[in-house]
Amino acid sequence: MSRDDVAFDHARAARIGLDEAVFCAGKSANQIAAILEGAGDRDDGLLLTRLNPEKLEALPKALHDAIDYCDLSRTGFFGRLRPVSVTGKVAIVAAGTSDAPVSLEAVRTLRHAGVAADPITDVGVAGLWRLLDRIEEIRRHPIIIAVAGMDAALASVLGGLIPGALIAVPTSVGYGAAEDGRTALNAMLASCAPGITVCNIDNGYGAASAALRVLHSMGITRS
Repeated sequence: MSRDDVAFDHARAARIGLDEAVFCAGKSANQIAAILEGAGDRDDGLLLTRLNPEKLEALPKALHDAIDYCDLSRTGFFGRLRPVSVTGKVAIVAAGTSDAPVSLEAVRTLRHAGVAADPITDVGVAGLWRLLDRIEEIRRHPIIIAVAGMDAALASVLGGLIPGALIAVPTSVGYGAAEDGRTALNAMLASCAPGITVCNIDNGYGAASAALRVLHSMGITRS
């Protein structure tokens, strides 16, 4: 595959304030390499999502070495990285440590855009005291991303306790009846707490992008 076969959306940030990211699942190492080479020619920094270690290792050494890789979130930063320009505005609240891959994808997506998120982990409602111990800290953030699997009750509980914009991400964590995140998705969609925005299953990138849109609308930052 040549660079000419890639129709990369370089103008996305100018249109909507969000950079195009490279979704690596379903792409070959050669296709990813062609995209990275084109970005390198333009001195563009890229966010890579769903990049597994096998594809990372299959990239040419120069491209491989230019990627800041996080294996838990399967994300990579290629090329130049924006400095942090926003802090204290977004909290990423994860029910359990098993939700870390999704919450970290959101953390890394925000960091690529220059936003330092505050991760708050292992505060699921099975031990409600853990959440209540940190609720005032969470309430200080105007945007909260709630990441939870199984019954996803965290989103509804937060929806009744915090005033900020709440973006919920169901994860595929859980046993059989959790149905790979479908139960969590339905629970979040059916929540009686008003005004919750719900993203797709395991879509930490989408949740972070929603948070960036809110920040842009507030005039706090723009990519």
